[in-house]
Amino acid sequence: MANERIILGIDPGTTIMGFGLIKVIGKNMQFLQLNELQLSKYDNHYQKLKIIFERTIELIDTHHPDEIAIEAPFFGKNVQSMLKLGRAQGVAMAAGLSRDIPITEYEPKKIKMAITGNGNASKEQVAKMLQQLLGLKELPKNLDSTDGLAAAVCHFFNSGKTVGEKSYTGWDAFVKQNQDKIR
Repeated sequence: MANERIILGIDPGTTIMGFGLIKVIGKNMQFLQLNELQLSKYDNHYQKLKIIFERTIELIDTHHPDEIAIEAPFFGKNVQSMLKLGRAQGVAMAAGLSRDIPITEYEPKKIKMAITGNGNASKEQVAKMLQQLLGLKELPKNLDSTDGLAAAVCHFFNSGKTVGEKSYTGWDAFVKQNQDKIR
């Protein structure tokens, strides 16, 4: 059916990467899956990046998402943490781009606003609202997976309204939109 699409939402991280999948049929969304990738057991940062890439490719090859929504890194005081988070996001994006899947980034506040109506909502508030919206029976212990699911739902709510957000349809589009990052 041409009116169906699957959205993969990703909350990148080097300790826990959360992800969620929804299916959109017409103007309705349906919960498919949410889970998390536990990375704290790995000491090597490069090993973590490799696992993020491989797991994202596995999710793509299993569920065949039509679009990916990813939470953009927030600006924190710890530069090293920001660098690691940016790398994790980049690796997840590279996995999607390698399969020619359009990617849209959303700021954390925009995701919270789309889900709860409050850009400063807590993880718990976002999770509870997702539980109501999607009829989830129970919430996971760690809320990184609901953050990934929230990115997918935010993308659904913002479909056709991605003005001002970064969106890439493949490597060529990424390069064209990021000329300042190329030497």
